[in-house]
Amino acid sequence: MLVNLMNIDRKISYILIAIIIAAFIGVIYLMINPSPSERFTEFYILGPDGKAGNYPSNLTPGENGTVIIGVVNHENANTSYQLTVVFNNNTLKRETFSLKNSEKKEIPFSFNLNQTGNAQKLNFYLYKLPDTQNPYRSLELLVNVNQQI
Repeated sequence: MLVNLMNIDRKISYILIAIIIAAFIGVIYLMINPSPSERFTEFYILGPDGKAGNYPSNLTPGENGTVIIGVVNHENANTSYQLTVVFNNNTLKRETFSLKNSEKKEIPFSFNLNQTGNAQKLNFYLYKLPDTQNPYRSLELLVNVNQQI
């Protein structure tokens, strides 16, 4: 009976050692081959002071407004983009650029809108090339343009 218990203890020890070795190999494999992370692109607008606020939302005709357009590549590959800024079906800016993975580009953009009105949309479109028909990301800034009183 004592011999049977010793054999069982020995077998359990071998099984535990095998489990520990398998776990160790699994951890090393995951460290060498991490699972791919989510792929996306950050697309944002900052105010002229580089903060998320203080946007030029109330202007007079001919007054300049400035924003900073930001793009950060998290696609896990070099990626080419096209940035297009549109107001009333008129393209105000179009720029094509490429970013390496984790690279950031911030583009100062100044505009002036001569058409008066409230809640006018300034549209920002980011295309992931080669597709220039379907925006990959889009943003809008509502701007009130009124005469000074």
